Amino acid sequence: PNPMKLKLPPTPEWGAMLSTGRDFLRKAPHLTTFPGLAIMAAVYAMNLMGDGLRDALDPKLKN
Repeated sequence: PNPMKLKLPPTPEWGAMLSTGRDFLRKAPHLTTFPGLAIMAAVYAMNLMGDGLRDALDPKLKN
């Protein structure tokens, strides 16, 4: 319970940012561009990390 009845700010989520920015795409394209780029960078980083772990831990790849 919030005794002062203050609203809590919404949780920042990339998907929610993209969804909100979709309504303002023509006026403010940066609202979807930057969260989209952040998602792309995170996915790319996870792929690189997964490839590195596979290369380091897969005994079949070591000749």
